[in-house]
Amino acid sequence: MIQFEYPQAFFFLLVIPLFIVLRKLGIFSKFFFPLTISDWNGKSFVYSDSLTKIGSFFAHLFTLAGFISLVAALSNPIIRHQEKIYTSRGTDILFVLDTSPSMASRDISLASGQVTRLEAAKLGIKTLASSEKGANYGLVAMASEAACIVPPTSNIELFLKGMDSLSVGEFGEGTALGIGLSTAIYHLSSSSAPKKCIVLITDGENNAGSLHPETAASLAKENGISLYTFGIGTKGTAPIEYMDKKSGRIHSGFYESDFDSLPLETIASIAGGSYFGIESMQALSDSLSAIAQKEDSAQTFHYRSNDTNCYSTFLLFSGLFFMLSWLIRRIFLSEVL
Repeated sequence: MIQFEYPQAFFFLLVIPLFIVLRKLGIFSKFFFPLTISDWNGKSFVYSDSLTKIGSFFAHLFTLAGFISLVAALSNPIIRHQEKIYTSRGTDILFVLDTSPSMASRDISLASGQVTRLEAAKLGIKTLASSEKGANYGLVAMASEAACIVPPTSNIELFLKGMDSLSVGEFGEGTALGIGLSTAIYHLSSSSAPKKCIVLITDGENNAGSLHPETAASLAKENGISLYTFGIGTKGTAPIEYMDKKSGRIHSGFYESDFDSLPLETIASIAGGSYFGIESMQALSDSLSAIAQKEDSAQTFHYRSNDTNCYSTFLLFSGLFFMLSWLIRRIFLSEVL
């Protein structure tokens, strides 16, 4: 929202209609005389009525725009943004994101075409974090190994930067659901947030790690942490392509997807959460929004105004418009000013 600290400056705009009236009355009549300069053998300058009228029109237009911009600058325009500042801690939402090679399968529908499962997960999480302010977001990357990339934080830029850094295959080729969940539980167990939840996004069954997913789910329940599981991907054959960071080799081909969703449903129910089958971007966005609303907690907040002063911008435009008007008169119309 733009505001003006000195709106009375706009009274200077009354000079424009006053000047027009005085010109009509002949008080400020335009005075000029042609000055043609040519050498003995050169071609004399000849006015073109149509081009002269066009040039004169734009010269007047830029002069008017320059004057209006100058008046606007004198009014000291300010763009005011209202920012919501939370004064109490919100819900901690920690995403456990599968980065195993199968997440490179390209079978999730978007309006622009098909994207990989990992790309879809990133996009859905980014949309949620950008729209649902107040919560603290964290990220655990998981495959055959797991690591906390970003602990729960209210710094959305830091969270998104950590998520963007993830790529397929950098944590191994298996799917250690128990290890991924236990890593998330470790970073949430000591949190003072009023609500804590884990969102597990994977496309496979547990096939790695020494900790059983049901054991991790029970541990989450003991620590008051809700668990939501997402089985992402369509069943059937899907194209796949990714680069192995360790060897630098590019793997491509087709992946046969047909995992059993029952284990994911079981661990979600143990920790008081729900299971979501995700086959499209819309289903992912809707499911994440539903979780955010369910896990939302009441927070205290106040609004802070962030002001951006636009005085120099309008002054710069004023100078630019006056310069364009002068150039048209001096070069195109060949007026001596």
